[in-house]
Amino acid sequence: MPNRLLALILTGLTATLSVAAQPTLDKATQEDIARHRAMAVAHENAAKCLEAGKSDEVCEKQLQVECKGLAVGKFCGMKHTH
Repeated sequence: MPNRLLALILTGLTATLSVAAQPTLDKATQEDIARHRAMAVAHENAAKCLEAGKSDEVCEKQLQVECKGLAVGKFCGMKHTH
């Protein structure tokens, strides 16, 4: 029984310290994180579009629509060679 109690206390302490170690993020940082996640989703959708056999033009148009207002440039903040 004492071992179970010790394990429970250590688990609670570890969880408390893990939560306490999380930084407090300001609103601008939280918004930046949300934009990055939205861009990642848009890029994943573009990859799925290409996997489905659609043309680069069709998938790029879809990417542009999904990224409108999120990133700089028509490639949603990312451009690479083909």
